[in-house]
Amino acid sequence: MSSKRRSPRHIFTASGYHLLAVLVSLLCLLPLLWMLAASLRQTGTPLPRTLDILPWPPAWENYVRIFEIVPLGRYLLNSLFVVALAVPLTLLTASLAGFGMSQLPRKARTRLLVLSILLQMVPVTALWLTRFLLFSWIGLTNSHFALIAPALMGASPLFVLLFYWAFRRVPLEQYESARLDGATPLTAWRLVGLPQVRPALLAVGLLAFLFFWNDFINPLLYLKSTRLYTLPVGLMQLQELDKTNWPLLMAASALVTLPPVGVFLWLQRALLGEPIHGET
Repeated sequence: MSSKRRSPRHIFTASGYHLLAVLVSLLCLLPLLWMLAASLRQTGTPLPRTLDILPWPPAWENYVRIFEIVPLGRYLLNSLFVVALAVPLTLLTASLAGFGMSQLPRKARTRLLVLSILLQMVPVTALWLTRFLLFSWIGLTNSHFALIAPALMGASPLFVLLFYWAFRRVPLEQYESARLDGATPLTAWRLVGLPQVRPALLAVGLLAFLFFWNDFINPLLYLKSTRLYTLPVGLMQLQELDKTNWPLLMAASALVTLPPVGVFLWLQRALLGEPIHGET
């Protein structure tokens, strides 16, 4: 079978698209590169006016000093603990809610869809007082479970809607076949629905990771003991102790930023439909 030769025009167009993608990627990476470069400057020096890719000599000790000034090691473990519990719980509850919505009759489904959109429009500041009073009443304040509690409700209406739209794309005939074979709704959700909504599962998992990893207000509202603080609060503490020491602040910012970047790089192939490392 002979393959068609690509014309020079098509090759030039494809090369132009690739070059444009590379330029856009570099533009998006510039803030990250600037932050990493600024974190390696000597302490006490002002921020660079230009992009200093590799300050010389690089002050790698900045990443050690931030752990000496503020107990970021404990805060890092606290953040990892919250994320490790909250993200799987969010995936469980949000996927169950989205699956349940997708199986309802059209009238009930439309009502819940409108309600979810309206809830998404409610500002989070309107929930602070109510949640604080509720968590105080049931004794969840000053514990990490106050930070994990939103995962019991899917964390965000957006996550439920993402799963709803993903489950709606699964042909209804497959659910009907599973029911005829004696499958319960939970079995249909686990064996029929979830394997076909893997992109939504990964996307919601990544968004939930960012949601709980970057959470700053909830630890300030519900936690009284400093040993329970998470990384965003630790970054604020470091800034309050030395507001003008930019290399240390950039080093702490890199510590907070790099884990989400690493998770995204690990999942990006799966988000594009390719198997991640270790899968067949």
